[in-house]
Amino acid sequence: MLIGHIALYTENLEAMRDYYVKYFGATSNDLYENDATGFQSYFLHFGDGGAMLEIMKRPHIADRAEKQNVGYAHLAMSTGSSSVVDSLTEKIRKEGYTVKSDPRFTGDGFYESVVLDPDGNEIEITV
Repeated sequence: MLIGHIALYTENLEAMRDYYVKYFGATSNDLYENDATGFQSYFLHFGDGGAMLEIMKRPHIADRAEKQNVGYAHLAMSTGSSSVVDSLTEKIRKEGYTVKSDPRFTGDGFYESVVLDPDGNEIEITV
């Protein structure tokens, strides 16, 4: 069994889509819109056979600060090499996004950094 996709709500579809396309090589389908409900979404594809990320928007989404920190904690993106982890982290930092933790080896042996997407969702950039 494989994960088909993961879905995130956002208030800014275009900024989120552009971020994942620019930094993580995603490709996007055309905008889906349901005129009756106001729901909009994009599916972002990451390489051959990988899981997709669905980014969604609908009217009246609660402010992130009002939510409790339960549920999914982060999205991990595998780059294939430590040098890509380093360079991508630095590129994201230089372009004004938050780097929550610099590249490092974790206690369980992974080499990773943690960055935030435009909505503040954590992304682990890993080997």
